[in-house]
Amino acid sequence: MLVRKLRSFFASESEENTTTARGIRVDLKSRNNLWLGALSRVWLIVPDRVFNLDAATGQFGLAMLTEAARPGQKTANADTVVDCAVVIVTYNSAEHIGALLASLPAATEGLSVRCLVVDNGSVDATVAIASGIAGVICIETGSNLGYAGGVNVGRARAGSYDSLLILNPDVRLEPGCVTRLWTALADPDVGIAAPRMVDESGELFYSLRREPSVSRAVGDALFGTWFLSRPAWLSEFVRDPASYSKRGTFDWAAGFAMLISGACDKAVGDWDADRFFLYSEETDVAARARDAGFRIDFIPDASAYHRGGASGRSESLDVLAAVNRIRYYEKRHGLPWRVLFRFAVILHELLRCRERAHRRALVAALRRSTWAGLPGGRTG
Repeated sequence: MLVRKLRSFFASESEENTTTARGIRVDLKSRNNLWLGALSRVWLIVPDRVFNLDAATGQFGLAMLTEAARPGQKTANADTVVDCAVVIVTYNSAEHIGALLASLPAATEGLSVRCLVVDNGSVDATVAIASGIAGVICIETGSNLGYAGGVNVGRARAGSYDSLLILNPDVRLEPGCVTRLWTALADPDVGIAAPRMVDESGELFYSLRREPSVSRAVGDALFGTWFLSRPAWLSEFVRDPASYSKRGTFDWAAGFAMLISGACDKAVGDWDADRFFLYSEETDVAARARDAGFRIDFIPDASAYHRGGASGRSESLDVLAAVNRIRYYEKRHGLPWRVLFRFAVILHELLRCRERAHRRALVAALRRSTWAGLPGGRTG
């Protein structure tokens, strides 16, 4: 990283619990930053932002480009109904959040936007970075509420909006991405619009999914990433490249980036934070949107990059991902299907139990009593 240590000096705190940063001090003694000491001043330029670093004083400031320089970008005060409210849930996301926020103006060209960063108790510089960017509302929850819990805080504080954009902090948006998603919502039957996701090298990320079923869970357990051309009833993943070259309707999409219409958001309501601390919450939201009569459409000309790992990764989270597959299916189905699906998850973990995380997931799938020890701490 360019900056190893940041310390923020805040000027004030508003009634909305937002903060305004006077500046951020940079530790120039970091091994990666020794070369900066030879410079009197360095300018780091990213889209629509200028980061000004004075090497002599270690002062790190940020200036937004003027509205005259960004004629297509609209602004909005707290009382205005905006085209798009943006909610980004962060947890120790300092490495990524700056790049995401920097990509927003070009991605939302022509739209009025209100941006909220909901921080779930980060101990790194996430809050300092987000609070230091003009126009960003930074909300500190004071504890880790989980992803769905953070989204619910953002929804409650976002004011009035025609659409709601949910973003992972490790996403970076291409110019025009959100504008194209917003245009897709002109069809009132479209409740959620999902962009084309690629990794940092530009390779397509297979983000489209089918509704979980027993046969698909068994197929994915047996074949994994082998036999990718298997029929749809044997895989939850959509891995046909042709499906990513044209607009289409799908059961759900990975929740790295999704634009939800105001009508769909109102129909779905709060995300299920009680059941889904992390993982499967987007599956549940998409199912509830479909239940309300809305479509989930994939928009191939709206693109975004996904890096992954913005909130860290651990064995406990890997186990939670497996457990939440069971929780989601049990929420939607009765006996005997929920028992069969659980056995399919057990099979999936059993066939991969050489790895410690899969062994732990296997135990969790077999023993519901272990669920209380996972992030979110509930047994049901």
